[in-house]
Amino acid sequence: MVCLGNICRSPLGEGILKKKIDEVGLDWQVDSAGTGAWHIGNPPDERSVDTARKNNIDISDIRARKCTRRDLIEYDLILAMDQENYDQLVQMVGHGNEIDKIKLLLDYLKPGERLSVPDPYWGGIEGFNRVFKLIEEACSALIDAHAPAEDNQRG
Repeated sequence: MVCLGNICRSPLGEGILKKKIDEVGLDWQVDSAGTGAWHIGNPPDERSVDTARKNNIDISDIRARKCTRRDLIEYDLILAMDQENYDQLVQMVGHGNEIDKIKLLLDYLKPGERLSVPDPYWGGIEGFNRVFKLIEEACSALIDAHAPAEDNQRG
């Protein structure tokens, strides 16, 4: 999960997807990062932590980090929260084979529409609640798309 600073959307994505894969018994590795380096080492925005906590998810131990070229090589799927971060990830890849791994998260909800998870940083708690719901729906669709039917107990 990748957003700009790794303090709002991507930690929520990491926490939500970890909870969902645990619920269906999948053995996936999930992490989050940012394309920017401003918040390295910082915990998620308190509004993200509170929103996650209200939904029985603890993301308080996540620390912001910057996405690296190594992430693009090691992970099977890189999920960008918006077009700007998608474009930055593609630039990091350059001419590498990893470009096919990079997807917009909301393409799992609305394929081909190139929708972005809005950045809630400059808004109030309602924006974080809205972002949580979008990410949660996209994570369910992601699991449906990638989990073998026998492993996906959601159906």
